[in-house]
Amino acid sequence: MKIATAAYNLNWLDSWAQYEDKVEAWVSEAVSHGSNLLVFPEYGAMELSTLDGPKVAGDLERSIHAVSDRMEDVQDIHSRLAMTYNAYILGASASVIDGSGRPVNRAVLYAPDGRRDHQDKQIMTRFEREVWDIAPGGPLKLFDTALGKIGVLICYDSEFPLLGRALSEADLILVPSCTEALSGYWRVRIGAMSRALENQCVTVMSSLVGGNEWSEAVDMNTGVGGVFGPPDIGFPPTGVLAEGTLNTAGWTYAEVDLSAIANVRADGRVLNRTHWAEQDARVDSVTISPL
Repeated sequence: MKIATAAYNLNWLDSWAQYEDKVEAWVSEAVSHGSNLLVFPEYGAMELSTLDGPKVAGDLERSIHAVSDRMEDVQDIHSRLAMTYNAYILGASASVIDGSGRPVNRAVLYAPDGRRDHQDKQIMTRFEREVWDIAPGGPLKLFDTALGKIGVLICYDSEFPLLGRALSEADLILVPSCTEALSGYWRVRIGAMSRALENQCVTVMSSLVGGNEWSEAVDMNTGVGGVFGPPDIGFPPTGVLAEGTLNTAGWTYAEVDLSAIANVRADGRVLNRTHWAEQDARVDSVTISPL
């Protein structure tokens, strides 16, 4: 398979048609390079708040509602594009109000046959929980697709190994991210690379990039697209299959062979995934040794 992962920049939108044209242009470009899995970043849907004007886009609470109100139409567009271009697409995540509680951070995976399902973020960052009041969503899911088993860890979720371990059957773990500073980007990247090492799988990190003075939530974004695997047999010695240029909008591409994942899990130089359970006894036996 060929993966395209985005370093995605937000735009001020003057019309819905402008948004449709933008998303289709991105999808068309990735598919023209042979990609059949496309990964957009966390909170990439926040540009939709600009359609309601600067006062809404610049207000944390009102921007949530503006984006959430448009998500059914967003999903219809992405479903059409997935079918038209015969590709799996992880759409940019959005703040979605689902029921009577606080909004969740939700990314939707679209299949070429028109089916779709979503993954909600599990653990909120300090900004999300202390300032924006975004809530944890539904449970982790493992999507069984024609491209293999796919999991999604949204940004901060990738920094928690037990969440990654819950997806140990995944061939691919997608990591859509939105990070303000270079340090935040590296935290998520280190998390993504660690999950690839532990699960002996491939992780795919997408990033929001660029500045947006009209928003308090996504005003500054640092990142780059990257695809990572275990630094072992069948993969690069660095574990980096592909990476783009920092803070430069566009796609990063990588070829991924599922048989390489199966092979390294069965007969790698190390077997992290298989030996995971051996930690339990070692952790239980920790003793304090005064020096």
